[in-house]
Amino acid sequence: MKKVLKIVGLLLFLTVATVSPIKQLYAQCAMCTLNADQSVKDGNSQGKGLNKGILFLLAMPYLAVGVVGYIWYKKYRRKQVDVNFKHDPINLN
Repeated sequence: MKKVLKIVGLLLFLTVATVSPIKQLYAQCAMCTLNADQSVKDGNSQGKGLNKGILFLLAMPYLAVGVVGYIWYKKYRRKQVDVNFKHDPINLN
């Protein structure tokens, strides 16, 4: 029962976290921000590409860890034990 509650709680948390509205953030150093602001001023779209590139680089380590974790889970999870009672003798001693 506790395991089911943990799974339901985790699914509820993940649903709320993905559905809730968030403000879009851009992670840049001071030099990157200055260059992006200067490039967007004249109507160029290079600054937007820089922001997308930074977010792409931010997501890659999380994706790699997720893939490795999934493969590890699939490889090392416990196997189901098949119990056959027909051939086992019954001892009442």
